[in-house]
Amino acid sequence: MPSSLRQSTESRQAEIIATMLALAAESNPADIATTDIARAMNVTQGALFRHFPSKEAIRLGVAEWVEAQLMARLGAARQAAPDALQGLEAMFRAHVQFILEFPGVPRFVFAELQQPGGSPVRQCVQKIMQRHRQTVAEVLESARATQLIRQDLDCRAAAALFLGAIQGLVIQAMLGEAPADIDERAAGVLRLYRSGLGARP
Repeated sequence: MPSSLRQSTESRQAEIIATMLALAAESNPADIATTDIARAMNVTQGALFRHFPSKEAIRLGVAEWVEAQLMARLGAARQAAPDALQGLEAMFRAHVQFILEFPGVPRFVFAELQQPGGSPVRQCVQKIMQRHRQTVAEVLESARATQLIRQDLDCRAAAALFLGAIQGLVIQAMLGEAPADIDERAAGVLRLYRSGLGARP
């Protein structure tokens, strides 16, 4: 594929994904049709299908974008921190910021997890959650090994709680809480989480 054509395709795919997430922030992602996406982009439905062969392919593209973006942000937050515990806190804040920046993402994720069966999109969403949980568990194990947190900590359970705390904040955001309020709640939740880890103040 010529370079200019490939760039055009990638650019249009990115625009379609962004439009899908913008619509998901305002309505049930399961109800969003390709005609809705085309209308929002002011293009024909056929134009969409030149870049994605089906609605399922669009949804899979969205899931893959979420995985790439979220894991990149978490990785950058972790790498920039001076130690594992501060890396964990930075990952928490990065995830919350990602949610506030892209409110359609949690709605999309929740909608896909409610779908029956094992579609490629649902499998991709499940993989995102598994990767996230495993990454958090690894950081917790590193913090434990360097005696930054309690030595008897169950890192897998603590990783599950980490994601659960974020999901609670997600629900509050979906209920219309202001970003400033979510940031304040996130800081409070993080302090409680640190306390549970046995981290020093």
